[in-house]
Amino acid sequence: MIFEVRDACEGWTTRQQLALTVVDRGGQELQTASDYSTWESKDGRRLRFTMTQSSQGAISQRVSGEAELNGDRGGTVRYEQPSTAQMTLPPGTILPMAHTIRSLNMARAGQQRMLVLPLFDGTSAEGAQDSTTILSPWAEARPNSRFPLLSTQASARMNIAFFSREAAAGAGTPDYQVALRYYANGIADDMTMDFGDFTLQGELEQLEALPSDC
Repeated sequence: MIFEVRDACEGWTTRQQLALTVVDRGGQELQTASDYSTWESKDGRRLRFTMTQSSQGAISQRVSGEAELNGDRGGTVRYEQPSTAQMTLPPGTILPMAHTIRSLNMARAGQQRMLVLPLFDGTSAEGAQDSTTILSPWAEARPNSRFPLLSTQASARMNIAFFSREAAAGAGTPDYQVALRYYANGIADDMTMDFGDFTLQGELEQLEALPSDC
């Protein structure tokens, strides 16, 4: 996985590329890949997104469009792909970068340990998902000889569970969940992605500071 975040002055741009090779019990290999890009305004109200997924080198799905929120009153997402469509986003919906910033601020303040909100990130054509984020206590910075950029950064562990909004109210089993350690500057150095049928464990291998585009 390669993850890139840039300060684009009025917004944040992100790009995540994931290549995955799965070998089944019979020894057959399945290669999948995804390429996900966003631009999110710094006021947390607008998101442009595109997601391309492929399997065995052939494109299997494209999702793209734009979402706009009206404060805490929800908003609208307009899809361009896989087909032209418009969908209402529920009250309280939050966008991905805004969710990261709010989670870090909550962990730093130490007054709340749970954040429950609909989250829209543009990775599917099904609109927002319900999300529950559990926050661990804030941990002070400690020396990091491998990644000096993290040496001055405090951190907190988080577990984020995602639920389909079509599932029964109070459903206890998430569609998938992510456990990770976020540093104060938004960098994660390890994560576990649990998709139910399988789990991926990831650790930071390379970290590079990018120049601002402003």
